[in-house]
Parts: sequence; structure tokens; C-alpha cells
Amino acid sequence: MATIRELARLCGVSPATVSRVFNNPEVVNAKTRTQVLRAARQIGYLPNESARTLATKKSFMVGLVWDTDHRRPGWRHPFFQEILIGLKTALSGRGYHLLMLATSGDMNGERTDDAFVRAVRRHNLDGVVMIDSGTWDPSLRRLAESGVPCVSLDRPVEGPRATYVTSDNAGGARLAVRHLHEQGRRAIATITGPAHTRPGAERLRGYQDELARLGLPRRPEFVVEGDFYLSGGHAAMRRLLQADNRPDAVFVAGDEMAVGALRAIGEAGLKVPEDIALVGFDDIEVAALVPPGLTTVAQDKAGFGTAAAEAVVSMITGADTPPPRILPATLVVRGSSTPPL
Repeated sequence: MATIRELARLCGVSPATVSRVFNNPEVVNAKTRTQVLRAARQIGYLPNESARTLATKKSFMVGLVWDTDHRRPGWRHPFFQEILIGLKTALSGRGYHLLMLATSGDMNGERTDDAFVRAVRRHNLDGVVMIDSGTWDPSLRRLAESGVPCVSLDRPVEGPRATYVTSDNAGGARLAVRHLHEQGRRAIATITGPAHTRPGAERLRGYQDELARLGLPRRPEFVVEGDFYLSGGHAAMRRLLQADNRPDAVFVAGDEMAVGALRAIGEAGLKVPEDIALVGFDDIEVAALVPPGLTTVAQDKAGFGTAAAEAVVSMITGADTPPPRILPATLVVRGSSTPPL
């Protein structure tokens, strides 16, 4: 394995400069940094992580806390997969590794309030990114309050070094309802996300606000709660189809649920969008592939990961806690909401 002295000699710089390129790259000019990194790849030089940790008092590892309910296949949800790719890519580009953080329960199988704090200290993690799974228990609150740099996705957090990143959920829902109204739809229902999650609650609020702005009535039977998964969307759509006055449009608060809703509509012998127009939320990859193409509110999934990485690394390197970041949502129109030409 190539040594730091060999790399320094090859580049005509000191070993200290090479060390700074890998540990504090911002203090090295761009030309020297590029030269050292290129030469390191050529000769196969890798910095000694143990020495790097001792020198900088950093592990260059960020923990990922996703405390998903064991009954839900959260890791397989396509929206979260794309966020994780963006997060991993953004952290890698800044010299950090991503470590999935799991904790074990106590003797009775119950988690203690400081379980995640102890796990962070055990692994000497520099910071943490937390994904809201809807089960925001005391151990996560304690972690945010601990002073460890924390960034939460889709859930506000309070703590001395804690902030969050989210999408304009309410604004995106308003875009969806407005679009359906512009297509001549007046009986607009919604399949919501879980009411106890921030995205679920905010998308419902946006739906209700836009109905009020357009002068459309709020009908309780037109609001059915889902769970952000395909089977939940299928079941919720079947309930809507059983209403005395069937809706002519549905805003679905998640694309995977919308795919389930499409299936339920087809099973009922109805057509999309001729009988019922449909708009989803997320713009996951399958949205463009399912016939007739799902109109959806697109979230900046890669932007989620990048924004979270930027925030946690800035706090790790000593910057002030950044303010919450709200990413814009945009409407992507496809065949499920507009009549065929």
C-alpha cells in the first residue's frame, strides 16, 4: 500500500499538505487538491482512517436513523430509496461515510430513552440524519436534544444542533387539486397519508385549503386515510368507489398508493381519466410507467439527500445550526388526469 510520504514526494508537496487535502480540504488551493487526489488514485493511496480520526477527532461517519415499523417494508419504498441514494452520494462527495444506526432493546425488549444517544457515542459518529417513520418516540427526541448535529427529514425537531428538511407538502397538494379543477372536475376526493405523519397531515391541509379557495364543498366521505403503500391505496380507493356519489377525481397523497388506486378503479370496470382522474404525490419512477402515466406532484428526492448532507456537514464543521429547509414541489402532468387526444 502506498504511503503518505510516497504520495507527497510524487506531488512535490509536504506530507502535511497531503494530510490537509484529506482532512481539511478547504484550506488547500484547488490546483494542489486536484493534483494530490489524482495522484492518490493512480498509486492506490488510501488515508489511514484510524490516524485520521485521531488527528481530527472525527470519525467521518454520519449515522442514519430510520426507525421504521417492523410491520412495514419501509426500506423497499421507492421514495425513500431515491432519498438514500442522494444522501449517500452527497455525503461521499464530502468525505463522509453513512452508517445505518440500529439499537437493541433492553432485557424486556423495550428501548430506553437514551438508546440512540448511546449508539452515537459508541460509534463516535459525527452527526445523524433521521427519517420520519411516524413513530417519533422519546429516544429520537433525546437524540435531537443531545447536542449531536442532527438533521431530520420531513419532521421538525428541536435541539441545540438540530434542523430539518422537508417538501412544500401543502403547496403541492394545492397544485394537485387546482389542476383537477382546471380539468373540469368538481367532485374531488383524497386518499391521505397517515394523519400522525407530517406529510400526511400537511397534504390533507393543502387539499382542504384549495377546496375552500375554489368554493368546493368538503365532504367527509371523500376523505379516506391511507398508509403510503400500494395495498393501502387499493383499499382506500375501493371505499371511495362505494360512496353514494362517486368522485370524479382523486388526489392521492403518495404515488405508491396511487398505483393501488389505479388497480382498484380498473377492477371496478372504470377508466382513468375518463371516469375518474387521478393525481399522485412523490414522482417515483413507476409513476411514468403505469398506464396511462400518473400525473403527480414531484418532490426533489435527490435534493432531499443533498440538503440533509449539506446541513449535517456544516454543523459538524462548526457552522451555526442552519434554518429548516423547505424544498419546492412541482406538478408533472401525465395521462391519468387529462383526457387522451
